Amino acid sequence: MNKSNWYELEDLTNINSPGLIFYEDRIQENIKILLSMIADKSRLRPHVKTHKSAEVTKLLLAAGLQQLKCATIAEAEMLGKCEAPDVLLAYQPVGPNITRLMVLKERFPKTSFSCLVDNQETASSIATVAKQENTTVQVFIDINVGMNRTGIVPDKAFKLYEEVCSLEGLKVLGLHAYDGHIHESEYNIRQEKVKEIIKVLQDLSQQIEHQFQQKPKVIAGGTPSFPIYTEASDFECSPGTFALWDYGYQQAFGEQHFLPAALVLSRIVSLPEKNLICTDLGHKAVSAENSLLKRITFLNAENLIPVSQSEEHLVLDAGENHGYKVGDVLYGLPHHVCPTVALYDDALSVSSERPPEIWPIISRKRKDTI
Repeated sequence: MNKSNWYELEDLTNINSPGLIFYEDRIQENIKILLSMIADKSRLRPHVKTHKSAEVTKLLLAAGLQQLKCATIAEAEMLGKCEAPDVLLAYQPVGPNITRLMVLKERFPKTSFSCLVDNQETASSIATVAKQENTTVQVFIDINVGMNRTGIVPDKAFKLYEEVCSLEGLKVLGLHAYDGHIHESEYNIRQEKVKEIIKVLQDLSQQIEHQFQQKPKVIAGGTPSFPIYTEASDFECSPGTFALWDYGYQQAFGEQHFLPAALVLSRIVSLPEKNLICTDLGHKAVSAENSLLKRITFLNAENLIPVSQSEEHLVLDAGENHGYKVGDVLYGLPHHVCPTVALYDDALSVSSERPPEIWPIISRKRKDTI
């Protein structure tokens, strides 16, 4: 890699565009930063939905992070192949996904799998299949703490906890809460909102402990709230974006000092007007759920202004007399890296310690083999 800018690659001859680039040295540094932010690393349960990669997972495992979290059966299968000791499928399996979970448990005995439930009917369905398979499924009760996407509201959670504990074939490990609705840039606002959630979960945990004489495990939060849970609770924490980071989180959460570690490489393919350039970075190559101005920032051309984007093209205003040429390379930092990574079959991984490697984004698909 070129030393003038951390992101510049020395030889671009055979690097396709658009292409996803992982910078392993910076991923390793982000893992070190994560570990420095908490006294007890056993409280960490990183989410793998951002990188979806066995190679990044192995870096996490090598750093001593034994508990991981995922969102799909394909991600869970990837973690099983990596022999991750403890995997939470942070999703409630329904329909055929219940059977797929059973196959996971059978195929990867070195991994302890668990999943979420938020209603008695689904819990009963999972329990029925578990009994048929002569196994026990570990579950967490998913609590709706304000995002209103999944989970049971806190005042009904204790009753559900009791009901699920009575089901043969299930073992309740504790509570899970995701607070993805809390993403204010102002740390003190996030802090106030998270502390309210902590109080709710602590009260519920104490009620459960009093009834069952056993303290439930509590898993809570995501990347924006992670630093608050580390200080104000003893819960397990689940940051995810930290491994790769992105422009959106870099701008919003200044108290977290993670490094951007994944870029999208793009080339100029046309000069349609004297002030316009067109790149090969369509919305099939970078996450497009945000407004046009909040999709990509080019580190080596920050003044470019997006004008339009289609499936295969991104048109930008470079101003008159800009000097860009067809074939010029642009290094783009995604505003939202998680869905951007999911658009690629693989990433070119570069490191100061070895030649470049291709790292498959193995769990970008909904289904691997199970």
